[in-house]
Amino acid sequence: MITFIISLVALVLGYLVYGAVMERVMRPDDRVTPAIRLADGVDYVALPTWKVFMIQFLNIAGTGPIFGAIMGMWFGPASYLWIVLGCIFAGAVHDFMSGMLSLRHDGANLPTLIGKYLGGGTRSVMLVFTVLLLMMVGAVFVYSPALILKGMWGGDDATIWWIVAIFAYYVFATLLPIDKIIGRIYPLFAIALLVMAAGLLVGLFVKMPHLPELWNMGDMSQWTASQVVDGKDTLGITAYLQKNPLFPCLFITIACGAISGFHATQSPLMARCLKSERLARPVFYGAMITEGLVALIWATVSSYFFYYGGWKEVVDPEVVNDFMAQVQLADGKTLIQYFTAPQLVNLVCSSWLGIVGGTLAVLGVVAAPITSGDTAFRSARLIIAEALHFEQKSMVRRLAISVPLFVASLLLLIWQMKNPDGFNVLWQYFGWSNQALSVFTLWMITVYLARNRKCYLITLIPAVFMTVVCTTFMVASPQALGHSEYTAWTALAVIVVAIVWFAAWLKRDRGQIR
Repeated sequence: MITFIISLVALVLGYLVYGAVMERVMRPDDRVTPAIRLADGVDYVALPTWKVFMIQFLNIAGTGPIFGAIMGMWFGPASYLWIVLGCIFAGAVHDFMSGMLSLRHDGANLPTLIGKYLGGGTRSVMLVFTVLLLMMVGAVFVYSPALILKGMWGGDDATIWWIVAIFAYYVFATLLPIDKIIGRIYPLFAIALLVMAAGLLVGLFVKMPHLPELWNMGDMSQWTASQVVDGKDTLGITAYLQKNPLFPCLFITIACGAISGFHATQSPLMARCLKSERLARPVFYGAMITEGLVALIWATVSSYFFYYGGWKEVVDPEVVNDFMAQVQLADGKTLIQYFTAPQLVNLVCSSWLGIVGGTLAVLGVVAAPITSGDTAFRSARLIIAEALHFEQKSMVRRLAISVPLFVASLLLLIWQMKNPDGFNVLWQYFGWSNQALSVFTLWMITVYLARNRKCYLITLIPAVFMTVVCTTFMVASPQALGHSEYTAWTALAVIVVAIVWFAAWLKRDRGQIR
């Protein structure tokens, strides 16, 4: 628990100290914001600050800081380092800067900002790339909550009806003014997610479980030994890590709790609703730190659940005995295959928080992805509209963009449902694409800072690091080339190329300015 407590304090200090540094770099002032200057009653709508924060938090959170943190903890306490350092120095900076740039460019979406600072060619590529990513988010976040809901109400035959219901909601949330649905129900869901996290935090301090600490993370055997039955690795974590090396796979697995490119598509939504630039730090930087806290809590809960037998406490004894019998029969199942992330969330919440916890689990596991899905479609509509110079005040114009978008997403959803492993394949593509988008966003911000003679190192370092992560993942991951032996050489080559390229660009760009 010591590492966990230190990490909690570090995240709070990160907001207070490094968040203040970000404010000094960008210098928010009292200029009129797009929400007031360009108010249209649909997307540019000034909202109360607390609502903007809650919507931003839920937009970027979804199931990312929960499911990603649970799976990321398979890599051990190194996950704590990535959540804390990634959130403070990369993710929160990424979200705050992209939100500020959108505020100062009339609420512009990410592809427009990338085009302004990285060139028209990059803008065209990122326009297609971003829309495809948002469509994947929508498709994934229709299917996953539908599967959970059918398990609770209706059985297997109800899956299609839940999909229809969720997709119908997406249509309304995408087309209606932002204050009609999103502005009213998102804050309630966000509060539920925060209350659930707070309840688990209290549970951790009450239980004070023995957990892996950062200073002894080199010996995985001491964590997994208690889960070995008849010589079999019931956890399955050792086998998993042999196929998925900590670097770079950890940094793809935990995205939303540390840094996520998807967030840069969401910040412009709230940049169009802020009443003052001075609110950017609590809304953008603060929402990311809050998400980091949620990820940290779930990483710790899953650490206890997996490594020190916490699953025996929260799972029905008959289920435990049945699982052990299966292990002893050598059917090949492991703990991380037996208990999926959604199952773990429901088990822990219902066990630790009772009936209220079960209700909050439903809201957290089901509502969170649904709300991320609908804002993904809304972002896609606005990005396409901005590219085509289509005003979005009239419903006809909104439908002209949204209908083809929904049709394409439905086709993607049908493909996902017809392929047995469609969800996993789509999720893998989403995970890498998500982090690749953060790479372009960080480089875009770095160029902006350099051109404006601001401290560009604050984003240059994360930009180089995430470029290395995404490149080496394609080399090392078993889902890609699967040559982990080349990870170090690939990382070194990318670092050299990135630094040389940026130095050459900076020299040329400043020469042109003179």
